[in-house]
Amino acid sequence: MEHKLASFLIRFLIRSILGMGLIFFINQYVLPSDTSLNVGMNAFSFLTSGTLGIPGVCLLYGILIFKNL
Repeated sequence: MEHKLASFLIRFLIRSILGMGLIFFINQYVLPSDTSLNVGMNAFSFLTSGTLGIPGVCLLYGILIFKNL
């Protein structure tokens, strides 16, 4: 039981850190600085990227694109 919980927390933290790093990279280097498509780096994006991984980051950007249509 303890091994499963520790394994889950480690995977969650790795996905969260990689997701937040990807959001930072996309906001800084991929998108122009004057665009409104920057995803905020907050607890919601941390939890989304930690739970869903890279598809969660894509989902956050997809929501912003859909919102700006």
